[in-house]
Amino acid sequence: MSDLLIGEVQAAVSRLVEAEDAAADGARRAAVALLLRGGSTAELEVLLMRRAVRAGDRWSGQIGLPGGHEEDSDATLEATARRESVEEVGVDPGATGGRMLGRLPAVQARARGERLDLFITPFVFHHPAPSTPVLGPEASEAFWLPLAPAISGAFDEPYRYEHGEVIHKLPSWSFEGRTIWGMTHGIVSRFGRALQSP
Repeated sequence: MSDLLIGEVQAAVSRLVEAEDAAADGARRAAVALLLRGGSTAELEVLLMRRAVRAGDRWSGQIGLPGGHEEDSDATLEATARRESVEEVGVDPGATGGRMLGRLPAVQARARGERLDLFITPFVFHHPAPSTPVLGPEASEAFWLPLAPAISGAFDEPYRYEHGEVIHKLPSWSFEGRTIWGMTHGIVSRFGRALQSP
């Protein structure tokens, strides 16, 4: 990875972390890995996964970033993101050749329109040649989303979300038959826009 690309990604992270971290004291914590591959900003792709359909999972069947809840054995939230990525898609984003380039502000999780007592911290990694994803039991697929076309609007398609009797049209991407919306769309699109800022 070139020093120029490292600088561009770290500058994007810096622009976003200027906002105050929203995590509340005592709230449950989780972390996700925003893993990038590619040699330039135009070539960057981000690894996404579809969660397996499971009873009791609020995000069953949805597309997201690899990640999950902090555990007592995790030394840091970055360790949480790395452990969960290995468990879900078989990829350690910080393994040999990979680098952690920054931490984005925590995002409060939502499910079915309700705010949860859970704050999710995204960690941005870059790996020029990450290992091929190997799905764990919590994932049904993993794929790479081209970042530049997504941010430019090439995949834009409103998502129709019904909450009770109210129908919302939410921002989303439609990519190769997959719908990427909600918190995942928000995290990735905010990062991508910051990356494109002068």
